[in-house]
Formats: sequence, C-alpha cells, structure tokens
Amino acid sequence: MGLDDRKLAVLRAIVEDYVATQEPVGSKALVERHQLGVSPATVRNDMAVLEEEGYIRQPHTSAGRVPTDRGYRLFVDRLSRVKPLSPAERRAIERFLVGAVDLDDVVHRTVRLLAQLTRQVAVVQYPSLARSKVRHLELVPISTTRLMVVMIADTGRVEQRLVEMPGPIPAEDVTDLRRLVNEKLVGSRLSDTPPLVQALVDESSPQLRPAMATLSSVLLETLVERHEERIALAGTANLTRGGVLDFQGTLRPILEALEEEVVLLKLIGEAEPSTTRVLIGDENEIDNLRAASVVSTGYGPGSTIVGGLGVLGPTRMDYPGTIATVRAVARYVGELLAQN
Repeated sequence: MGLDDRKLAVLRAIVEDYVATQEPVGSKALVERHQLGVSPATVRNDMAVLEEEGYIRQPHTSAGRVPTDRGYRLFVDRLSRVKPLSPAERRAIERFLVGAVDLDDVVHRTVRLLAQLTRQVAVVQYPSLARSKVRHLELVPISTTRLMVVMIADTGRVEQRLVEMPGPIPAEDVTDLRRLVNEKLVGSRLSDTPPLVQALVDESSPQLRPAMATLSSVLLETLVERHEERIALAGTANLTRGGVLDFQGTLRPILEALEEEVVLLKLIGEAEPSTTRVLIGDENEIDNLRAASVVSTGYGPGSTIVGGLGVLGPTRMDYPGTIATVRAVARYVGELLAQN
C-alpha cells in the first residue's frame, strides 16, 4: 500500500521529533509542533496506518511512537533533504584540516573533526596502499652493505624497509639503483608494480644485477605484499549520549564490533566514488551492528578513491546533517591530498 503525502508528512515529523527529543512521539505533540493542517484524530489514524505498514512502532507501554528501520530508510530515501553546511561550518572544517603537517596528522584531525561535528563515532581509513601510486623511492646508505628503502606514495603515505645487500656497495652504484627504480616505478599503481620490478632485475647491468635482485625482493614486499590497512577511530564516548531505546539498551555488541579492525574496514573501506552509503539497523551485515546506522563515503584526490571515512551511531540519527558533514569532510580531505 502506498502512503499519501499527508502520511509521509506525519512520518517525517515523527522522525524529526524523535531524533531531536529522544522521546517517543504522540499525535498531540505532532499537531502542536508541526503545521500538519489536520486534527489529532486524523494524525492518530495516519499513525495507525504507518504502524501497520511497519514504519513506526510503539515501544513498551508508551503512548508515543518511534520510527523503525524501515521508517528511517523511507525518510532517508524520500523525505529528507541533505542540509547544506553553513559558511561557518565550512570555514571550521577548512581551518581545522588545513593546519595538518603530514598524512598521520590529516587522518587524526579528520577523525576528531568528524566525531565532533556529528557527535557520533568517527572512522577514517588511512589511504590504502593498494589504491596508491608511487611518487618517489629513496635509497639511503646506512652502511657499506645496508640500505634504507623509503617509498613515498602519492597520498603521502610512507613505507620504509632495511635491505641487507649481498656485499659492499659503492656510492655510485646506489645512485644508479636509485635512478633506475624511480625511472621504472614512479607514477605506477602499487598493484601494477610486480612485472616492473622483475624487469628492473632483467634489465640491470651484470655489475648491478646482484644488488638489484636483493633490492627487488624488498621492493615487492614493500610495494605489493605489505598491504595491511590502518584505521583511526574517535568519539566512542558519543555512544553514551543517547536514550535507553538506542542500541536496544546495551552497548556491548557495538563496542565489541568497534574493536575489530576488519569489521571497521568492511564498514567504510568499500566506498564507491561520489556516493554516500547509508546502512540502517538490520541492513548491516554484521550482527553486532544491527542496532546501529553507518554513513560512509570514499575520499581521495580528484576522482581517485584511496580510502573510506564515515560515522557510526544509533538509528536515531540526524541523517540529513550527518550525510552533509561526511560528504563535506571527505571533499576537503580529497582536496588536501590533491595539493599534497
């Protein structure tokens, strides 16, 4: 059964009031707070239809109603408009992020900012090495037989490894190795580098080949195999801000899920370009998060997505404001990385 405009207006009012007050919403309050243009009796009838259709429910013995996951989904898809951020909010985001000194600082500032602006738990994935490109490779002699390999990705992420060479290596050979690896690998996606690294060995002069073979095994490990992903988390204390109906009365499953990095990566690491994903309650595949909602998006320089970020909180969430904030922060982080 389709809902007419009046019932949709009643549902929108219930969602907005419940999110704002944390109290179940009654027909009298709806008529007093919203210009619905109908009597409390008509609103009660509309609420009865909404309840029958599964969009709202009556918790305990309270006279009021609260939205269900289905009600929130309809609200997000059809009834809400994303709130544009105010100029002051935009300036605050820009000022907070622009002072970052390196990639770690960008990520930590971003996660703290998201938690403060949305009053939810914020999660930010470090730029994924799998999606990054090589910007520069530096070889630093530590001793006559040992080099430090420093790989800098286009996202600002830095990886470094020590290499034990098969024998003493002259300074001029180090210079040649540095030139060859940068000529071959700079600008390539890390996932595309294995055949290029192998080609470096094949194309090296007999004099350089033993050193290049040793270096190549470390390069492969650094560029391709060491793809552990990192996550930053902030605002866990925000979970305690809600009412007794949030999270079905217990935070334990949510807190357990937040301790699992694999879970967090699954939540925000699968973001698509230019899309904001909203998972509400039972739409979450992870059992421990069936009482929560997650708003996430991808970020990166230009149209390239290098990681995900988002927030997690109760299904009783300010969806329009949260979606706008998550999008805006992702856009600013992408611009920062592009300028980096």
